[in-house]
Amino acid sequence: MPAQDARHQERAAATRNGYPMAALGIGLLLLTPVLGVLAARGGGGLLVLAIPFTLAACVLLLVGLYMLQPNEAANLTLFGEYTGTDRGQGLRWANPFTRKGRLSLRSRNLNVAPLKVNDQRGNPVEIGAVVVWRVRDTAQAAFDVDDFETYVSVQAEAAIRHLASLYAYDDGEDLPAGQATLRGGLDVVSLALREELQARFDAAGVEVQDAKLSHLAYAPEIAQVMLRRQQAEAIVSARHKIVQGAVGMVEAALQGLSERNVVQLDDERKASMVSNLLVVLCSDRETQPVVNTGTLYS
Repeated sequence: MPAQDARHQERAAATRNGYPMAALGIGLLLLTPVLGVLAARGGGGLLVLAIPFTLAACVLLLVGLYMLQPNEAANLTLFGEYTGTDRGQGLRWANPFTRKGRLSLRSRNLNVAPLKVNDQRGNPVEIGAVVVWRVRDTAQAAFDVDDFETYVSVQAEAAIRHLASLYAYDDGEDLPAGQATLRGGLDVVSLALREELQARFDAAGVEVQDAKLSHLAYAPEIAQVMLRRQQAEAIVSARHKIVQGAVGMVEAALQGLSERNVVQLDDERKASMVSNLLVVLCSDRETQPVVNTGTLYS
């Protein structure tokens, strides 16, 4: 025989508005003493037999009542068999022999505490996330996993660990151009995290509404080393910008002197002037002017 799919799918349960059923049950309850009085006055054997049936019907009607709050659902099972889900609200009524398991459909927050994992380069990093989720399919959440809240918590941690291994913490020379990183590509990483979580949560009938990183840092044992590396990269980048600007300024100065015929410079004097200007413009300290009373050739 072919194996049957054990996954449950939510379907609507056959339930009713509870207010008419409650009114009918109360009416039968009030009718019972009236029947007892009539039977005591010689109303006949049928009235005597009607009393227990009336009480039984009253009990069944009242026992079948239950109440659902907004954004709450009830899974109905009859002798262990799933019969449907009621997503109504207010006073409801269903078969009194069914078991009503309530589930909240509200959005929930899951704060995943910072985890120590290895990024794509193998560097230890600490990463945490906040996940907003809700139950989408009540049948799957109740019957396909043992405890859907624990399932969500464990799978969220596993998804974050897997995600961290796919991205480097920060840019580097070993990364292809345009590749997203954990620190620089938050939008890309958040989207990948939502897709990873949704793929894992589908088995429990849970929908991921939002997921974002809430904590990202190097692990303490390499934090100081990586900080010095970032500082060195920042210094090199700043120096590169300074040199580019200085070269442009020197070029503009030489061109202006030449166009205005302020002074005629040969190649050696131009080289000396370029050297002096670059020293002045690129130095990170104040420069001291030197008055040259001679010439370059004496």
